[in-house]
Amino acid sequence: MTGAIRWPAIAAFILCFVVPAAAQNGPTNNLPNPYRSVENWAKMPPGRNWGSTAGVAIDPDGKSVWVAERCGVNSCRNSNLDPILKFDRDGRMVKHFGAGMFVFPHGITVDRQGNVWVTDGQGNGAMGQQVIKFSPDGRVLLRLGTAGVAGNNPSSFNMPSAVLVAPNGDIFVGDGHGGNSNDRIVKFDPGGKYIKQWGIKGTEPGQFDIPHTLAMDSRGRLFVGDRNNNRIQIFDQDGKYLDSWTRFSRPSGIWIDAKDTIYVADSESESVSKNHNGWKRGIRIGSAVDGSVKYFIPDPVEKATTTSAAEGVAADKDGIIYGAEVGPKRLMRYEMK
Repeated sequence: MTGAIRWPAIAAFILCFVVPAAAQNGPTNNLPNPYRSVENWAKMPPGRNWGSTAGVAIDPDGKSVWVAERCGVNSCRNSNLDPILKFDRDGRMVKHFGAGMFVFPHGITVDRQGNVWVTDGQGNGAMGQQVIKFSPDGRVLLRLGTAGVAGNNPSSFNMPSAVLVAPNGDIFVGDGHGGNSNDRIVKFDPGGKYIKQWGIKGTEPGQFDIPHTLAMDSRGRLFVGDRNNNRIQIFDQDGKYLDSWTRFSRPSGIWIDAKDTIYVADSESESVSKNHNGWKRGIRIGSAVDGSVKYFIPDPVEKATTTSAAEGVAADKDGIIYGAEVGPKRLMRYEMK
């Protein structure tokens, strides 16, 4: 009938552009990329070069950027360089500290008070295998784990990859980085007292194979980048398994902002991960509410044999994305076009 509203046709038209999360279980490679890449944004002091950067986080001011950098190479062993760096919005280094305190700085987070937490993912003598909490000016406030000792108990870690501080101050550590290391999440109270742990090596729900990165949404759900299982697992803060997502590919880094936009960095598909068929490396942006994927920033290197593009990822209050790159040894910035 002339002038009638044809609702089935309209519904079909809408569905062409809105893809439910449940339908995104295959490779999410062919998505829009509304971002432009900004290289050489962060300025190192004269004579110092970027090393591998696995961790990046945003200061409570919403715009300053903290980075865990591996002393110009891929290790801080026997180095006198500061691995913990802070940059302002214009890329100027405004703070640096931590020299002689780390073997392999890996994960970094900043709590609501501005304290900086860094994991040391390797050990060397009486150093490493710890999570260290710093004041904003670099004073050591707390250490978790036993320096230089690898273990699987309340007082020691084995290659801790990630740390996250919940709004109530509870501390979560992703403990393990492959090989014979651990595969668990360890929870502590705000003072560093052990509360509980969960997880063993495996592929079942609640099991892990490299719990490489942690994030928390506005509902207080804990997101674990279970990297070698090519999935994100979601838990409540007591360790109850809630869900698992594969549509963000192989997660090396996860960041969730105040609006529950989720940013997930894949630095290994089709390179280190030889069998992750069809998935491309890069940063996927979507919703932490329903798990849908909206955008994809692809790795400019089509084929790589090592880790490439961002491993750590963070986004500031204006949606500017920062990617910490281990292989290329740089900190990238991505802005909306």
